[in-house]
Amino acid sequence: MSISADIKRDFPVLQQQVHDKPLIYLDSGNTSQKPQAVIDAMNEYYETTNANVHRGSYDLAVRATEALEGARAKVARFINAPATNEVVFTKNATEAFNLIARSWGAANLGPGDAVVISEMEHHANIVPWHMLSAEKGFELRWIPVTPDGHLDLRDLDTLLEGAKLVSVTAMSNVLGTLNDIPRLAEAAHGARALLAVDGSQYVPHVPTDVQAMGADFLIFTGHKMLGPMGIGVLWARADLLEAMPPFLGGGEMILNVTKEGFTTTEIPWKFEAGTPMVAEAVGLGAAIDYLDSLGMDNVRAHEIELTDYALRTLNERYGDKIVIHGPQVASERGGVLSFVYGEPDMRVHPHDIAQVLDQAGVCVRAGHHCAKPLLQTMNVPATSRASVYVYNDESDIDALAEALEASSDIFAF
Repeated sequence: MSISADIKRDFPVLQQQVHDKPLIYLDSGNTSQKPQAVIDAMNEYYETTNANVHRGSYDLAVRATEALEGARAKVARFINAPATNEVVFTKNATEAFNLIARSWGAANLGPGDAVVISEMEHHANIVPWHMLSAEKGFELRWIPVTPDGHLDLRDLDTLLEGAKLVSVTAMSNVLGTLNDIPRLAEAAHGARALLAVDGSQYVPHVPTDVQAMGADFLIFTGHKMLGPMGIGVLWARADLLEAMPPFLGGGEMILNVTKEGFTTTEIPWKFEAGTPMVAEAVGLGAAIDYLDSLGMDNVRAHEIELTDYALRTLNERYGDKIVIHGPQVASERGGVLSFVYGEPDMRVHPHDIAQVLDQAGVCVRAGHHCAKPLLQTMNVPATSRASVYVYNDESDIDALAEALEASSDIFAF
């Protein structure tokens, strides 16, 4: 493996047992576990630095502000943003998408316009556009997904006619598919549309360069990349942020307020109304430091190797008793394995699978994964999903395979 198995020692939650079995955590596509370094950084902030930011001249407030803005600088460098002030902190990726829709979208979309998304999107990149379309009257168009789990781009030029925005995931949270973002950026810009990229599954796992991507917006969240819940990131080109109206109003986002009106402050604070999530930003910064210490090239190489092992192990062991959706070549996907299991004419419900696996200490997610349009296209109501990260190794895949074997006995295959 490209990353040592000893890394598990850095994650306190992974040292426990559940149901008298070692905990095998295979749900990082949902949320990642946190290394001790992230926990310590957040505790240290509260123990030594806690104060409100941008509002005080005393030492504690200055250090708190430096902690927040230092984390922003780490994020900007991690994704190779041209400028630190292009990084906006939100509470999660869902809020970031709503920010784009309610700020940029409300100001720029109307009847006769179109927004293009894909069938493999998370609800966070679907519902805000449905809501805004109902108000503004623009068209929502869909890029289809092929049977092998890739975007079908044959009619992309037609889909882009009259479009103002393309908003797609860089990595599917169900199929694991890695999409060709530079190609989509070139096509969108050729049609005079902008490109928004959902990087929630991508940024934690793949070296990310927003400039090489050609994106205009990039959205991701801290809790899937070893950081805490409660903080997300919207990166956008500075000229777009400058032109966009504020999303929320109140303290922090103003330059001046009078009885007659208000003026907004500079970006990015224009979009960060109220007291920010300083400890969470510190935790995200510590998570970035941890990933940097591993090297994102090593993170990606580790996951390709482990995903390939998982595909081979499960397919060879179970044959037609298991269907793993998405590309079957590990280099074309992330470490997300959504599957159905059982005899071809009698698949076991994914929730039953998840409960059986839990008794063996193996954590997987079951359900529609906040991607109902995709599962409707796949013609399945739900899947079981195992997703790997830096702290997983081949022994975790072996444990998954053994636990699935035990479920065969329960369901009498």
